[in-house]
Amino acid sequence: MAANVDDSFFRPVSGFDLPRYAGIPTFMRLPHVGLDDPRLGQVQIGLIGAPWDGGTTNRPGPRHGPRQLRDASTMIRAENGISGVRPFEAARCADLGDVAPNPADLMDSMARMEAFYGRVRAAGILPLTAGDRHARNRRAEQLSGLAGGASAGRGKDCRGRSGGSVAAVRPDRRHGIHRGFGDV
Repeated sequence: MAANVDDSFFRPVSGFDLPRYAGIPTFMRLPHVGLDDPRLGQVQIGLIGAPWDGGTTNRPGPRHGPRQLRDASTMIRAENGISGVRPFEAARCADLGDVAPNPADLMDSMARMEAFYGRVRAAGILPLTAGDRHARNRRAEQLSGLAGGASAGRGKDCRGRSGGSVAAVRPDRRHGIHRGFGDV
């Protein structure tokens, strides 16, 4: 998955160019590339927000996760200080935006997710999803054939408890991104 390292479009905005507290937040300060954008075909890894908590019966709030993760991820650096890995030189990554849920209709929300992930799959993009970990991740990925996609809504939260919602995306010196069925 070698990226064109000369294409600065797919690199995060530098804190020297724009202070980290300014600008429109995107996942990791990456460019926003919508599903109708002409550069969509160049994206290799797409970060997707799923602001929905229809699968939650207690403690709703995962619908706020993608927005909060975008804000929190503004502190990301171009190089991991421990491993020296420069992930944005290894793949072309972009924020693909949010799947638009219907908070009043579960089946419509699932249909919208299926359509969104179907377009992502058709473009050959590996998705990394942030949002509710319950029905949304598994169902949307199964429907669109993206069972291999990574998700920030599975695994353990920042305190190590199972079933963490959006807190599963955290710096991890050994493994990096946590998948639902093992570490990447």
